[in-house]
Amino acid sequence: MLTFELVSPERLLLSVQASQVSLPGAEGDMGVLPGHAPMIASLRPGVIEVEGEIDADEARIFVGGGVIEVAQDRLVVLADEALPVSQLDRAGLDQRIQNTREDIEDAKDDEARLKAEARLQHLQDLVAAIG
Repeated sequence: MLTFELVSPERLLLSVQASQVSLPGAEGDMGVLPGHAPMIASLRPGVIEVEGEIDADEARIFVGGGVIEVAQDRLVVLADEALPVSQLDRAGLDQRIQNTREDIEDAKDDEARLKAEARLQHLQDLVAAIG
């Protein structure tokens, strides 16, 4: 088994034994199994899928990006943001996307438009995590 730890800037969010962890790497999707070679890599926004000793509600986790470190049967994910996919609400996200599109149209300057576009991309990443 592999010790999997998910850490946010504030605290340890999850620590479980896993048989495999699938991750959205910045260079493409990747899987980590026990005995994986040591490495450090960047994550893009996407879903981490954990197989092993974990509740089904916690097995799929959206991360907004971050860094992973693999060393000696241990995987640590330092996530910018982490939310269980089971807690995402599609209808609420769809409404927020519509509101953000309106914010982009109504933006008074480039800075406000760029912020709204970044927020829209983040919301679309969350919807993609739901499937």
